[in-house]
Amino acid sequence: MTPVKQKIVATSGILTTALVWGLMWYPFRSLNAQGVSVPMASLATYLVTIAAGLALFFKVYRRQFHFEPVLVLLTLLFGWCNFSYTMAVAEGQVMRVLLLFYLSPLWTALWSWLLLHEHLTRRGWAVVGLSLLGCGVFIYRPELFAGELPLTHRYEWLALSGGMAFALGNVISRRSHGIPVPVKSATVWFGVALIGAFSLLQSGDLPRMLEIPAESWLVLSILGVVLLCTSVVSQYGLSIIPATQAMTLMLMELVFAAVSAYLLAGERMSAQEWLGGALIAGASLLSGGMSRPGNKPQPTP
Repeated sequence: MTPVKQKIVATSGILTTALVWGLMWYPFRSLNAQGVSVPMASLATYLVTIAAGLALFFKVYRRQFHFEPVLVLLTLLFGWCNFSYTMAVAEGQVMRVLLLFYLSPLWTALWSWLLLHEHLTRRGWAVVGLSLLGCGVFIYRPELFAGELPLTHRYEWLALSGGMAFALGNVISRRSHGIPVPVKSATVWFGVALIGAFSLLQSGDLPRMLEIPAESWLVLSILGVVLLCTSVVSQYGLSIIPATQAMTLMLMELVFAAVSAYLLAGERMSAQEWLGGALIAGASLLSGGMSRPGNKPQPTP
């Protein structure tokens, strides 16, 4: 394949990933309305993903997998990141969820400073400033001066914590140089399935998995295969396209989500939310080259 064709395929892969995640809220919300809760849907979907992934890449995992304790942490972080995002979009306003999640560059700067001793560049400070300003504009309301919490809905806290987990997972993943990318990708699948199962055990709803109707299982199976394909094509795209360009393409997720939420759920954002969202998206766009290595050599975990 020529370099031009490689770039076209890689770009298509990133845009496909953005499209999938920009629309992912709808099937999970629909399934939830039909009685298949988000924990049930998450567990079922990612069990399909795990089964398909192991079947397709068994030789790769047999050759490259070796257990390291950090994999447990990555599994929990990336699992919570995806699980909390799905929970949030199933019960809340789609664009508020996405924009709170897209504060992840702010948390990346914090975790990189704390764990990797990296120092912010001028661009990094600009990203932090834009993120904070956008967040302030986005969540502002007069009641804040009366001592109310800045976020009042559960789905908002889920989205915020998901973005923090995503940022921390990425920072820890950067420290774990010896773990192959396919193995890191699999931590997402196992993490979501594990947290979904734990949530169902806590609520006593795990036996209800047997009550999922056949037509819902068909949808869940399709979602599982789509998520597997998305993870593969996105990893390929990220290996070909520069990080800054990939981030620009991934921001199309916001466009796809805004259009789909308006057309399918009638959700609209106020001018204040659009302004705050534009600042947050701008910060994400500038998030490449946020920091430089610290003076201390970093030990390999």
